Amino acid sequence: MSSREVSFTTQLRRAGVVDSARAQQLIEEIADVSGFRFVDPALSLSYYADPDTGLLQLLRVCEAAQQAGVVQTVHDVLRSPAGRRLGVVLGGSVALGDFLVRRPDLVSDFLEWEDDDPVDEVDVRARLLEAVGADPGSTAPVATVIGDEGIVAMRVAYRRELLRVAAIDLMQSDPITVMPAVGAVLADLAGAALEAGLAIARAAEKDHALTRLAILGMGKCGARELNYVSDVDVIYAAEPAEGADEQASLRVATRLAAAAARACDRFAAEPPLWQVDANLRPEGKDGALVRGLSSHLAYYERWAQSWEFQALLKARPIAGDPEIGERYVQMLQPLVWSAVERENFVEAAQAMRRRVEQYVPANEADRQIKLGPGGLRDVEFTIQLLQLVHGRADESLRERSTLTALAALRAGGYVGRPEAAAMDRAYRQLRVWEHRLQLRKLSRTHLMPEQAEDRRILARASGFATVEYMDEVWHDIRRRVRAMHLEMFYRPILPVVARLSTGEASLDTAAARDRLSAVGFKDADAALRHIVALTGGVSRSAAIRQQLLPAMIGWFAEGPEPDAGLLAFRQLSEQLGSTQWFLKLLRDSGTAAERLARLLSTSGYVTKALLATAEQVRWLDSDEDLKPRPYERLWREADSILTRSDNPEQAITAMRGLRRRELARVAAADTLGLVNASAAAGAVTDTADMLIEGALRVAIHTVREEVGEEPPRLLVVAMGRYGGREMGYSSDADVQFIFEGGGERAGAHAQRLATVLRNLLQKVGPQPSLEIDADLRPEGRNGPLARSFESTVGYYARWSDPWEAQALLRARPCAGDPDLRARFVEAVSPVRYPEVLKDEALAQMRRLKARMEAERLPRGVDPRRHLKLGPGGLSDVEWTVQLLQLQHAHRIPELRTTETIAALDVAADAGLLDAEDAATLREAWTLATDLRGAIALRGRQGDPDVLPVDARELKVLAEIMGTGDTGPELDDRFVRAARHARAVCERVFFGWEEE
Repeated sequence: MSSREVSFTTQLRRAGVVDSARAQQLIEEIADVSGFRFVDPALSLSYYADPDTGLLQLLRVCEAAQQAGVVQTVHDVLRSPAGRRLGVVLGGSVALGDFLVRRPDLVSDFLEWEDDDPVDEVDVRARLLEAVGADPGSTAPVATVIGDEGIVAMRVAYRRELLRVAAIDLMQSDPITVMPAVGAVLADLAGAALEAGLAIARAAEKDHALTRLAILGMGKCGARELNYVSDVDVIYAAEPAEGADEQASLRVATRLAAAAARACDRFAAEPPLWQVDANLRPEGKDGALVRGLSSHLAYYERWAQSWEFQALLKARPIAGDPEIGERYVQMLQPLVWSAVERENFVEAAQAMRRRVEQYVPANEADRQIKLGPGGLRDVEFTIQLLQLVHGRADESLRERSTLTALAALRAGGYVGRPEAAAMDRAYRQLRVWEHRLQLRKLSRTHLMPEQAEDRRILARASGFATVEYMDEVWHDIRRRVRAMHLEMFYRPILPVVARLSTGEASLDTAAARDRLSAVGFKDADAALRHIVALTGGVSRSAAIRQQLLPAMIGWFAEGPEPDAGLLAFRQLSEQLGSTQWFLKLLRDSGTAAERLARLLSTSGYVTKALLATAEQVRWLDSDEDLKPRPYERLWREADSILTRSDNPEQAITAMRGLRRRELARVAAADTLGLVNASAAAGAVTDTADMLIEGALRVAIHTVREEVGEEPPRLLVVAMGRYGGREMGYSSDADVQFIFEGGGERAGAHAQRLATVLRNLLQKVGPQPSLEIDADLRPEGRNGPLARSFESTVGYYARWSDPWEAQALLRARPCAGDPDLRARFVEAVSPVRYPEVLKDEALAQMRRLKARMEAERLPRGVDPRRHLKLGPGGLSDVEWTVQLLQLQHAHRIPELRTTETIAALDVAADAGLLDAEDAATLREAWTLATDLRGAIALRGRQGDPDVLPVDARELKVLAEIMGTGDTGPELDDRFVRAARHARAVCERVFFGWEEE
């Protein structure tokens, strides 16, 4: 083989030829038959998807043309720019090549087209009707070329148009741009074929004038996005001509419909076009082929299933009587757009999609362009469901075409811009692959090929340089489409919106005002003004809020203060402005939207927190994000802040902000019922521990800089409810400060250290403060703010009153030197856990408790409604448990805990209380704690320790607590629990039965 032959062989292989020797032979044979020689065979063949097959088909066409005496025509085409179009078609479609072998004279058509011709510029209906000798201008054309001859003429005319479409399509450098126009023309061609078939049928039916038959295209044909090869889904509707009998009309229409279908799909001299499928008609295969309009309407009003309305979304007249077709569509449109109001419509659509996936064979799932995960059906079902849910209120969404509907969903804010762009491109690309696969043999296939050679041909046909790149795009599209489908198709908000009435979903002014009043808004006019402000204008944000508000109004109304909730939502929306993540989160997560509405209409505390830091709305989509953070995690974040910052002000501000954030997290979880009040109190306590530990580090740094030496070691001891890990959202932190070491000026430096720490926590600033109360220290307010370790231990051992030993039961080191912590606990143990509780100490405790009940209750407050100091309230339970600790903790180490319920459980296990009494105290303390937490979360003015009288407010507290009680039921439950707890307190603490 010469070097020139080697070079030519290499060029052919680079052009995509597999068998270069065979290709060279075919080139020579083509030249021998047609007299045409390629100037640059490698360049010409590089445009062919399958050069080897394309050359063979070209030779067959030349030989057929020679036999038909039109070989010169083929020669002329090959010499002109049309030659490339012919070659590209022959290299991309074996079936169209076979058609030209049967009809070589039609090669001349290639001379009439240009590469940049619009694919949809031809009136295909007129061309196919003219092919059978029918008048395109007639509303009921009748063929003059009839029978088998007419059928062949129609099919040849159809395939001539298919050649034109394929030639323009295959010549595109970027085929996804022309894909929608290709699908539209293919649908028009299908309609034209049925129109021509109907014209042929009329010629054979003497009574055709008795009926007015319309053929409705469904599915892809109705949406004008048909494939090259696809079943054409249709529905037939007929009405009698003026003066005709209805039954006779239906009989004639049935014969015409069946004949029109046979013209397209029965075997004849020219192969069938595609299958005509009428199984979407009422009752499917078991139903009448043709029905009158009233019969269709009656079926859809009474018997149709939800999926049938989804199918009607695409219905379009494609052949037959246009007026009857339009009447059919207009008649059923109201039913289509109200179908979403049917019970469980959305859930049924979602279940149907899952069933379709289950029917895909496992060995095909990863190759399915149409039905598999991430395929065309994921796109189509997603868009159709969004249309049906929102389209009844937004008429801009009432589009048949998938891509046009997607554009409308994007414009209306129902789908985000990035997602819409990604879905649009993915859908186009999937359809291009589907088209290229079907063109090759004009066969109905939706599977990515398995064989390497077939994949190589597909890659070349669809514009990819390599198979590897095509595979990468294929996998990326499937992954992205699947993710978008799961996110949008299963949006939790869709079933909620679907359950609204049409008036509710549309937010029509009058309907909205009536609904607002009906569901509990006190000032419907003010609420309507908020809605108008939120949804007015043409911005995407307004459009998305228009989708959200119909559902959110219902959720606001479920809260105790819907007016306040809607106002807060407006404030939050205005604060966030055009921030897209906020509205996208609410649109795509029904959980987040419902939770936000509930929080804003229920908890003033949480509303204030969210308005202060709107970013926290992100948590509402996830239970994990709302879960309170453990102390270790909080401290790691605080330690990171302290390590990074050299500025004490910035560091303490950041840590106070961290505490504020975590209080908002706990409060939101508490309001939503994700944690109980006891767990919330522990989490709130953790935030205080973190902040005080961090503030102590800042204070040490500050004092060290001030005095020029190392200050003494400082210990912060939590007292009271803080020490018991039972803090509320607005609780002060009861503490005492203890120091050790530090030289001669240790006392002064320790006072300064404690003062700086307290000021850091209490200073007015952009983040909430934590009030420090040190009145429980030795000698109370008369004693020094910080006391030495030795002096503190000595005081408790020699001078403390019994009540101070009782207060030490709650003492819990919360910040400072680890060694001091351990030594403090050991040193005060004999004081708070005495071997014997002396009688005088017990008597003093009882006198002090009685005095508190008489003197500390606020004036004018019903003692029975005071959660803390009232009979059976928190104080009764806690003092009873603390008495048991003072009496028995010396010999029962498990009682040595600062937490009330933990100590109560140990007391019951140890037999210090019988099980019934322990359960009574636990119920009363837990209920009172839950009520205090719920009152704090309400965020209303008033004493947080007093149970409201108003039944409606009590109902709100019950909702926050998740008890399901009515207001009176909750009131009765607390009064009963408190009464029983008081009885136990009188017997165990006061010992009244003994007396």
